[in-house]
Amino acid sequence: VQLVESGGGLVQPGGSLRLSCAASTRIFSIYTMGWYRQAPGKERELVADITRGGIITYADSVKGRFTISRDNAKNTVYLQMNSLRPEDTAVYFCNLRAIGTTNWGQGTLVTVSS
Repeated sequence: VQLVESGGGLVQPGGSLRLSCAASTRIFSIYTMGWYRQAPGKERELVADITRGGIITYADSVKGRFTISRDNAKNTVYLQMNSLRPEDTAVYFCNLRAIGTTNWGQGTLVTVSS
């Protein structure tokens, strides 16, 4: 399964971005989809994920600011990021997983700076 992210870029503090991740699979709906991020010198961390049943988990640092959603008809997961902060700067990775399998996208850079 290939995952292709888009939507990263440079944004000022307080701004918004929407990331998209398209998956090349006919059975997208069965997977848990997630967004992770990795800042320079730090470990990769979970930002948010959404299960096949729509159960959502957010990292404490993004609750109230980020929203994850999925469109099973388009095989796509989204991450709407509002009120961005400099500490949100990182490479954001899309993740697809089910029992026995996991796939990663190539990552998209988000830079929050004035």
